Amino acid sequence: MNRYEVLVRPIITEKGVAEKDSRGTLCFEVHRDATKTDIKGAVETLFKVKVAEVRTATFEGKLRRRGRFSGYRGDWKKAYVRLKPGQKMPEFAEI
Repeated sequence: MNRYEVLVRPIITEKGVAEKDSRGTLCFEVHRDATKTDIKGAVETLFKVKVAEVRTATFEGKLRRRGRFSGYRGDWKKAYVRLKPGQKMPEFAEI
């Protein structure tokens, strides 16, 4: 897996923005097979910052129904990436 496939998208929610402002932590949806080392390398390469810590959480897909048809959403993985002190925080979008 190359470094550009590891990060799927940034997660921009109230909780994610609060983490970013208070603790210097970025939140990403990442590839399910990505390891913490892969995530750290991808963030450092793409945003040119130094990473202090990576925490991950894996979520199982939920059952969803449309009338009589039912199916599952895909499983996904979230990563919280804390930057080292003094690093410039990348901006994804203005909220």
